Amino acid sequence: MNVQDYIEVLRRRGWIILLIAAITAISAFTFSQFQTPVYRSSIAIGFQAARIDWGQAQVVKILLDSYVTVMHTRPWSQRVIDDLGLMMKPDTLLGDVIMASDSQNLTIQIDVDANDGEQANRIAQKWAEFMLQWRDSENQKQLKEDRVFATILEEPTYRLLRPKWKINTAAGGIFGLILGAVVVLVMEWLDAGLIRNARDLELQTELSVIGVIPAVVVKTTPAKQS
Repeated sequence: MNVQDYIEVLRRRGWIILLIAAITAISAFTFSQFQTPVYRSSIAIGFQAARIDWGQAQVVKILLDSYVTVMHTRPWSQRVIDDLGLMMKPDTLLGDVIMASDSQNLTIQIDVDANDGEQANRIAQKWAEFMLQWRDSENQKQLKEDRVFATILEEPTYRLLRPKWKINTAAGGIFGLILGAVVVLVMEWLDAGLIRNARDLELQTELSVIGVIPAVVVKTTPAKQS
């Protein structure tokens, strides 16, 4: 098929592609509206060594991952649940909490997912406070020059994690365009042997059409009643 053939196909059946794209986009939008929203709250904790030197900074970088390992556990999850009076199990809460260390900036970020944004903020704030308390208790066991101090850099804020209705709708529309194109190609393949016009006849017979007999319309005269 050349470009002219594709243009002809789009002229005749382009509406099918647009219809399917519209249906899938609307379906994706509707599905997004019925999804339960999930919010993500994030809070960052900064760490600083008591001594400002290169060696101590490297130690802190190494220790950040161990801090995450200590805090992202069932006992600390249970402490957060008990303190906030949450009705959930420790493993469930752990599954909604992500902790990641950034050795470059000497920070740990805590992300909490929940259906209630304010509750996600409270959980993130409480977990960060427990991390500070734990570091303070650990510092009491160390010499002053070997201590590592933790500070909450910003108050937790939440944002909508899902559903992202704009992205879902756009993805649905794109999927619909692809699906519509496939449907049209299948229809064209099924109709490949049909002769609809002079051009189809030329393609089938490889002969030039020099004339077309117009359709004859027979008009019938209603019979007269006697």
